[in-house]
Amino acid sequence: MRVRAALGGVVVLALLGLGAAVVGTILTPGGQTVEVAVPTDEGVDAVLPADVVVLHVHGAVGEPGIVELPLGSRVVDAIAAARGPTDDADLGAVNLARVVADGEQLYVPRVGEAPPPSATGSGPDAQGRVNINTADAAALETLAGVGPALAARIIAWREQNGPFRSVDELTAVSGIGPKTLDGMRDQVTV
Repeated sequence: MRVRAALGGVVVLALLGLGAAVVGTILTPGGQTVEVAVPTDEGVDAVLPADVVVLHVHGAVGEPGIVELPLGSRVVDAIAAARGPTDDADLGAVNLARVVADGEQLYVPRVGEAPPPSATGSGPDAQGRVNINTADAAALETLAGVGPALAARIIAWREQNGPFRSVDELTAVSGIGPKTLDGMRDQVTV
């Protein structure tokens, strides 16, 4: 009789857990997958889901080139997708845990080699804009209205949520409202 009661209790708990999971799934807001059209060499648009990032990995990797990864992937994933590091790769020179950004160029230097300044991703681009997905705290602090505390919050937000999808998404960071964003809009890019 005790075994039967215990079994009945386990079944009831399992059903309650399943019910809670179903209700949680229904009530929890989720994101939506958006498809993005990308022009191809043939002139026909290929469709990539918005939850994919595309980046160029080169330097000391097995197969340099373009890789596609799930949104939220890290540098270590990008290097693995490029057939891993070569024997002379200096993995200590790159932040393997950093979340990669769509359209990024990732350079893996060889031992004793300094990465080209454009490969670090932290400085301004050719137009003088700072990429908010790859900039370090020092680069972010060059922006209008951004000090050390706000730079740290921007970095913390992207580490928790993945790369920014647009400049407007900066308003999700505590301390950045529409006025602050307008002051830096021309200085930033994703």
